[in-house]
Amino acid sequence: MSARLPLVLRQLGRPPRPPGPPRRLREPCRAASGSGSQSGGQEGLSGQQRPQDGPAWSSQGPGSPAPPARDSIAREVIQNSKEVLHLLQEKNPAFKPVLAIIQAGDENLMQEINQNLAEEAGLNITHVCLPPDSSEDEIIDEILKMNEDTRVHGLALQISEDLFSSKVLNALNPEKDVDGVTDVNLGKLVRGDAHECFVSPVARAVIELLEKSGASLDGKKILVVGAHGSLDAALQCLFQRRGSMTMNSQWKTPQLQSKLHEADIVILGSPKPEEIPLTWIQPGTTVLNCFHDLLSGKLSCSSPRAHLNGLIAEDNLGLLAAALRIQNMVSSGRRWLREQQHRRWRLHSLKLQPLSPVPSDIEISRAQTPKAVDILAKEIGLLADEIEIYGKSKAKVRLSLLERLKDQADGKYVLVAGITPTPLGEGKSTVTIGLVQALTAHLNVNSFACLRQPSQGPTFGVKGGAAGGGYAQVIPMEEFNLHLTGDIHAITAANNLLAAAIDTRILHENTQTDKALYNRLVPLVNGVREFSEIQLARLKKLGINKTDPSMLTEEEMSKFARLNIDPTTITWQRVLDTNDRFLRKITIGQASTEKGYSRQAQFDIAVASEIMAVLALTDSLKDMKERLGRMVVASDKNGQPVTAEDLGVTGALTVLMKDAIKPNLMQTLEGTPVFVHAGPFANIAHGNSSVLADKIALKLVGEEGFVVTEAGFGADIGMEKFFNIKCRASGLVPNVVVLVATVRALKMHGGGPSVTAGVPLKKEYTEENIQLVADGCCNLQKQIQIAQLFGVPVVVALNVFKTDTRAEIDLVCELAKRAGAFDAVPCHHWSVGGKGSVDLARAVREAANKRSRFRFLYDIQLPIVEKIRAIAQSVYGAKDIELSPEAQSKIDRYTQQGFGNLPICMAKTHLSLSHQPERKGVPRDFILPISDVRASIGAGFIYPLVGTEARSANDSVSMMCGCIWLSDVKGPPWSQMSTMPGLPTRPCFYDIDLDAETEQVKGLF
Repeated sequence: MSARLPLVLRQLGRPPRPPGPPRRLREPCRAASGSGSQSGGQEGLSGQQRPQDGPAWSSQGPGSPAPPARDSIAREVIQNSKEVLHLLQEKNPAFKPVLAIIQAGDENLMQEINQNLAEEAGLNITHVCLPPDSSEDEIIDEILKMNEDTRVHGLALQISEDLFSSKVLNALNPEKDVDGVTDVNLGKLVRGDAHECFVSPVARAVIELLEKSGASLDGKKILVVGAHGSLDAALQCLFQRRGSMTMNSQWKTPQLQSKLHEADIVILGSPKPEEIPLTWIQPGTTVLNCFHDLLSGKLSCSSPRAHLNGLIAEDNLGLLAAALRIQNMVSSGRRWLREQQHRRWRLHSLKLQPLSPVPSDIEISRAQTPKAVDILAKEIGLLADEIEIYGKSKAKVRLSLLERLKDQADGKYVLVAGITPTPLGEGKSTVTIGLVQALTAHLNVNSFACLRQPSQGPTFGVKGGAAGGGYAQVIPMEEFNLHLTGDIHAITAANNLLAAAIDTRILHENTQTDKALYNRLVPLVNGVREFSEIQLARLKKLGINKTDPSMLTEEEMSKFARLNIDPTTITWQRVLDTNDRFLRKITIGQASTEKGYSRQAQFDIAVASEIMAVLALTDSLKDMKERLGRMVVASDKNGQPVTAEDLGVTGALTVLMKDAIKPNLMQTLEGTPVFVHAGPFANIAHGNSSVLADKIALKLVGEEGFVVTEAGFGADIGMEKFFNIKCRASGLVPNVVVLVATVRALKMHGGGPSVTAGVPLKKEYTEENIQLVADGCCNLQKQIQIAQLFGVPVVVALNVFKTDTRAEIDLVCELAKRAGAFDAVPCHHWSVGGKGSVDLARAVREAANKRSRFRFLYDIQLPIVEKIRAIAQSVYGAKDIELSPEAQSKIDRYTQQGFGNLPICMAKTHLSLSHQPERKGVPRDFILPISDVRASIGAGFIYPLVGTEARSANDSVSMMCGCIWLSDVKGPPWSQMSTMPGLPTRPCFYDIDLDAETEQVKGLF
């Protein structure tokens, strides 16, 4: 039994091999394109070993058409291919088509011809060698790999004839099937769509040679003998298109002799058996050898030439077929490049049938059947190997897409922000979803929504889910609001690994000598000590230029082994994605095994982890790894920062986050695409979805498309952070701000009664009150002015509720325009879907054509205090700021440590422009107190804590967009901010259930 050879991948296109056994290979070729002018280039074509030598000849005697020069047709095809490829590469310099050949068996005589033809045309060939006894399944496995490899543009098989089964052939991706053997390509050929498919290069070579020889095909009787499968079908189609009458026969057919006598042209699809005499063929009949394995070099005819009386034996068929395959590979590359260019999506939108009254969110979600996510991915231009499917409705998108589309112009970038909200929220998510539904499903404009992934804590607590609402939702909402693809779980695992590493390191440093600690950190393995890569990086950071562990001095070993973490400075907390108030303050290390080392600590909600902010701001896997390593977790006893890199855990964190970095693809109720990725807090972090999701979406929509993303809180917080933090990190420039307002919120700012979650609205909010609306528009006007600070046009989206009156709606739109909004549009997406936001979509398209004069609010090099002051005065309207001693001390420390040039992320109440949530409208002449200043060095920002008082129902939390303000905590105002929410008296989980028979989730909202 032969030994199984390992899979070998190698690039052909090298200098000629030394003499050796002939190599066996079958060459591929893409769908036909027209041949070009003749060229005399000889290099790479002349002097090749051909399957048969000797001139073509005819019995027709003097005066009969002379056959073409034996290499001229193939040379003409190659020269044409070379010229076409050159034109393509002028616009795409890095582009070089790749033909993959999967071979199972001995090598063949045509390999050098194929290699040189490819070299001359400018192609690459990848040769996949399998053992001769490879099974059908093994071959299919390799085919599937090549199908998904975006670097491969054409795929051909060189396998034994008994393996050419329908299962194997149809495993080929029809778009890469350059030999035209799949049912899809043959079907298109039969229907007459030859320009849309791959046609057999052998069949094309037959037609080309006959036509070039001057033979007329119209009205001729063509007999194809011994051919079968795709070659037979292709020959018959091509001949019939030229007016020929085609007959098919096998060698053992009883009527073969009579058919041979009738035929004007005979095509031999397999070798002639010895018992069939040549005399059966009439003199003057044109005969072409066209065996199934033609391109493997098996072209011999067993009959001697002397017996070929009256025949044309055309021995250039194999060379021409190989050249035509190269031509088709170039055509394949051209098609692939065309598909990479911007185009309007051929997206099938899902129809809505809105009901009145509007059902619950989960009822609406369940009534709509989402498209399979792989179909959605294909509709928006994603390749099969660029998605990782989770179930039927979710998929991750690989970052390799950015490399493929790096030359694609970005689409228009739209930010959805809001006025200062009520505790109920004003519907930014529904506006975002309604807008993209209107753009794509109703205006046929490519658009993407980019949303944050919600925490499970609020889903089971008081706030509920965050998939939108009414007829503007992401579906399935159960998938959106619960585990999704596990990104938050990955963050939890990574965060807690780092937390464990901190306390473990302190324990081991407290209980071991320098030498023992060093020996355990750099253990003997097979009698040798070696530093790991991350340990070498630490040595470099310490200024120790040694790589041999045995060469360090005792002082250097101590310096390397001891981090000397000050436990009182630890800022890194453990996390959990569940609301649990009793974890806000805990004591760890009480077991006897921890040898008396215990300390007070706490749990945060998982989305409060700095790793979430890192995920949201990173732009590549490499960048994420660097950011994770830079995260500061504590200070040492000398006041210097201790990082994840110092703890040696950076690589492990990156491994845990390697899948979470890929954006999650879902869809709206109307079947338009949505990225759901990252969900950082909007107070201690910036509160926006990921940079990577935005960047990928901007490439996918194309230059005329739109990417719509959402900022947390009002424009004073979420939009300001989006511009000053996220846009600095991404380098992206927004085109339009959509500012969401509601009549309800404006009435509150105009002096209406307080609004409390879970408490029915007072009559002022359910009845017309023009005066309250007019007075409250001051907040809307202020938020418009904030957006104008950044030079971006503003479109106001008035989210209409059923209690709003026409007079109130008209007043808001009029006052918004007077305040400088580009336009103001009432929206009804909640009740009717995208149709209700078509006017908003048109306004956004028009505003996007207006030149954006985007600018940052402050110079990043300003001192930390001045950056805080710029935000407080220009955005919030404060008279000045006031720093607590603690805040001033932290600012001095961060500046001394080299972190003074980071942007600012203000942690402030979202319920007012000031630090006092009860002050509505536009507060003036207030001093903004800064109680403390903290840093997320890995994420890349400083976050000051603004003194804030809070009021909340259920004496637990007021949580919106990730901000948590406690009302039952005694102490100074800034102590009332928490990163771990608690459960109310009646949490949402009372209403959530699962039907054990249907497995349907109930009660989510």
